[in-house]
Amino acid sequence: MNYEEANAYLESTIDERASPRVPARLERMRSLLRELGDPQHAYPAIHVGGTSGKGSTSTMIAAALTATGKRVGLHTKPHVTSVTERMRIDGNPIAPEAFAGLLGESMPAIERVAREETRPTYYETLLGLSLLYFARERVDVAVVEVGLGGRLDGTNVLEPIASAITNIGLDHVDVLGDTVEAIARDKVGIAKFGIPLVSDVADGPARVEIEAGCARAGAPFIAVRERSRVEPRGGTHAGQSFDVVTANARYALALPVLGGFQRRNAATAVVVLENLPEYLRPTPHDVERGLASVAIAGRMEYFPAHPSIVFDIAHNADKAANLASALREEFPAQRFAFVVAIGESKDATAIVEPLAELPASFVFTTFEVAGRPSTRPQRLASIVAQRGVAARAIADPLEAFAIARRTAGADDIVVVTGSTFIVATLRAWWLANVVAAHRR
Repeated sequence: MNYEEANAYLESTIDERASPRVPARLERMRSLLRELGDPQHAYPAIHVGGTSGKGSTSTMIAAALTATGKRVGLHTKPHVTSVTERMRIDGNPIAPEAFAGLLGESMPAIERVAREETRPTYYETLLGLSLLYFARERVDVAVVEVGLGGRLDGTNVLEPIASAITNIGLDHVDVLGDTVEAIARDKVGIAKFGIPLVSDVADGPARVEIEAGCARAGAPFIAVRERSRVEPRGGTHAGQSFDVVTANARYALALPVLGGFQRRNAATAVVVLENLPEYLRPTPHDVERGLASVAIAGRMEYFPAHPSIVFDIAHNADKAANLASALREEFPAQRFAFVVAIGESKDATAIVEPLAELPASFVFTTFEVAGRPSTRPQRLASIVAQRGVAARAIADPLEAFAIARRTAGADDIVVVTGSTFIVATLRAWWLANVVAAHRR
């Protein structure tokens, strides 16, 4: 099996109509891992969930642990450039040929599970391969991001040494429930007896549910906002400097990613790291060095130009609100030209509304991915048109991007956001056609 064949097989397993709530899905994940030799038992794991920020927080934790000299596996989703990003060791994605070989080797196990139960999904297959890859490569520790929810997510097969829930917001309401309380109850399903669960969930109904879930599971509850404080020190469009202060240390962080939400993610990562077993716990210097090297594609990712570009995946209301807040903070005197595409299963109004409160124009577009339909751009344009905001509907994403850049002022900021797929498509084009040309 080569890399193209591996990708083709994975894409054939995408089916958004299948419900991720079916309990049998978790049993199927256990069956797949049994067939693969239960690789998740070969190393300690840190389990990170939440509505938003869980991928960034996982990446920060892994970077700090890598700075200690440990061999660190990292599984996050979604990917931006290549599916190989979902399984990284010391920050480096698995090589495409190694990925294809791993899937090829695993196909007999996958087929046995398919015959005895049903075929593992795209997500389950990639998670199983990640956990197997980490075992094969003898990592010292793995950081694993929850996929969706918590209780029935495929990652809930883990028996972690620490867990985290970054925050709670309304997303996947058709699956997890349409209140923050219901979503919190599902997400706290990752709590395990005797294992600390670190949470940055603010006071309110969601926190009540998280604390109650921890109590039921016998998991010590650790509140980030009670164990740390964040003291901003300034920065540039290339990054930000701030301190995270705990009872144990002051961490002077220089983070090469933007947004106040990333400061919250960094505080969560620090508190998780302080609650690891001593043999894994990094020093403050390790944390500072590790977080200074963090690179998170498609998360408030800034490219200076005329106009400048920001790529940010904001595919739920919580992420969109964080994006809007970050743009106000970083570019208080500028206008924005948004290029947006949103998946059909998402609450488009809740995503678009916080962005439409900014001084902005919009070009709405689409993406084409098997099994992942996008919302019609005309419908998206009508949402902001009702607010008196200028909007266009352009089906072709490259044309939409070109129009936004051409009509924006030289000092404006073009923001590509919404679905992972639109950010990935236009970011790849930008890197290949603009950034690469400037480097030549």
